[in-house]
Parts: sequence; structure tokens; C-alpha cells
Amino acid sequence: MAVLVTGGAGYIGSVAVDDLIDAGEAIVVLDNLSRGHRDAVNDDAAFYQGDIGDAELVIKICREHDVTAVIHFSAFAYVGESVERPDIYYQNNVVQTALLLDAVRECGVRHFVFSSTCATYGEPVAIPIDETHPQNPTNPYGRTKLMVEQMLADHDRAFGVKYVALRYFNACGATEKRFERHDPETHLIPLILDAAEGKRESVSIFGGDYPTPDGTAIRDYIHISDLSLAHLLALRHLQKGGQSDCFNLGNGNGFSVLEVIDAAKRVTSKDVPYKIERRRAGDPSRLIAKADKAASVLGWKPQHPDLESIIDSAWRWRTA
Repeated sequence: MAVLVTGGAGYIGSVAVDDLIDAGEAIVVLDNLSRGHRDAVNDDAAFYQGDIGDAELVIKICREHDVTAVIHFSAFAYVGESVERPDIYYQNNVVQTALLLDAVRECGVRHFVFSSTCATYGEPVAIPIDETHPQNPTNPYGRTKLMVEQMLADHDRAFGVKYVALRYFNACGATEKRFERHDPETHLIPLILDAAEGKRESVSIFGGDYPTPDGTAIRDYIHISDLSLAHLLALRHLQKGGQSDCFNLGNGNGFSVLEVIDAAKRVTSKDVPYKIERRRAGDPSRLIAKADKAASVLGWKPQHPDLESIIDSAWRWRTA
């Protein structure tokens, strides 16, 4: 028996593959490498390069490896890009996932762990955000993830496919084996560390007039190792007969962009030049998680709640 991990060559997916293998799971990775890296895939995982919507390939994988569960990371995940190119986001994140669901269901797979996002909530009406918060996404990226959550709920009702949707807040940090490398890079912490290293002149801060104490957007930052652990616990929840559910993954602490820059200065002992630019379309002002439900149901607790230690894990990769 094996677990199929889609997007297992990506930033979070590759860390999850490492941890799943360490936990004794047989892993098969499916990734088209459009945004992942072949060298990020654990050598002990079977690897297939291809699209998740390729039903023939997915069915072949499921049957040859006796796949019993899917952990689905494959998605485009840039808010700004989703506003400019909603077409590719609906095609990749929604249509391809629908085809994946059809194929794995044909093979009898009934457990599905989905990498979702706090972007499904949109502009918050209450802080911290719990799982009962209204879902009114403000950008196509968040809307595509919400559509998949709704698809999964319908598949549960119609076909008995049990799922867990994990709504990440801001993923960051590095492990001993894996680090963040996107092209283009849009995540705040690696951009800040690029500036600290002198690889870029400055960091662009998109919006200095938000209704926050210093005017910059506030986010909840969560280490990738903690995200990875949640996927393992979600898989165990389903394997033990747990019901379908959705969970927030965050530390419950919010930091503004300027606060993250200040923390990076302390970690690196270097200056981080920045400039304030116009807000990006679709960016909420404040996103902070309430993750009590993941703690009570899954037994999940972040092991890396401190912002400076998260930044330090990423900085060590650059200075090793």
C-alpha cells in the first residue's frame, strides 16, 4: 500500500514526503515539475513526472502501487498571478483536481488530504480566524481552493471519499534537507533574506496604509515542518476512520511586514532596505489563525512558534 503525493517536488510537498517516509509510509510522488524541483524528491519515493489530470497515468500509478490515500499539494499559489491570470488558476487548481479525484476514485481511493489555504476566508470579520469564519475569498487563488473544498465535500456525500482540508496560513522556514526556492520568488521571508545578502536592492512592501498599527499587512507565519506534521496527522485521522473535516494551521500570532523585517535584521545582523509600494489587488489586511481545532482533533501543536527561529532556519541554509 502507498500514499500518492501530488506536488511532492515542491516546497512544502517535499518536506512532507521526507516526514511521511520517516513515519514508515510508502510514497509515490506525481509532479509535472512546472514549479517543483526533481532534486527535492526523497530518493526513497517512487517518482513520476506528469500532470495530475492525466487520468491514464494516475490510474496506472494507483494500481501498480496499491495507492490507498492521496495528499494533494499540486497548485498554483501566487495571489498576484491569480488576479492577472485567473484562467490558468481555474484550469490547474480546479479542473485538474476534478480529473484527479475522478481517477483515484475509480481506483478505490477513499482518503484525501488537501493542501488548502487561509485565502479562502478573504478579508476577516473576526480575529483570530477559526474554521467557522465565513469564506469569502478576495482573489482567484482563494476561490479555486474554496471550490476544491466544496468539491471534496460533495464527493464525501456522494461517494464516501473522506477528506481533510488543511487551511495554511503563511508557510516559511527550512529543514535540514529542504529550503524555499520559487521562480519567481514572492514570499516575504526569502525576499527579505535576499536583501540582507545584497542579492536585491530592497524589499517591496505592498501597502503601507492598511488599518494595522504600522500600516503594513499582518500575517501568521508557520514553519514548514509544522505544516508537514499536520499532513501526517490528517492522514492518520482518516486511516483510523475519522470523519471529513477542515482545519486551520497557524501559530495564532500575527506579525506585520515591518515586524518581520525587524526580526530578520536581528537574526542576520544585516540591514534590510525596503520601499513602500501600492497595495496588491486581493490582499487582506490581517490574517491570524485560531488553530485550536487541529490541536483537539488531530493532536497537532506547532513545534516552531517563534518567528526569529523560523527566519533563522532559512538563514542557516544561505550561510552554511
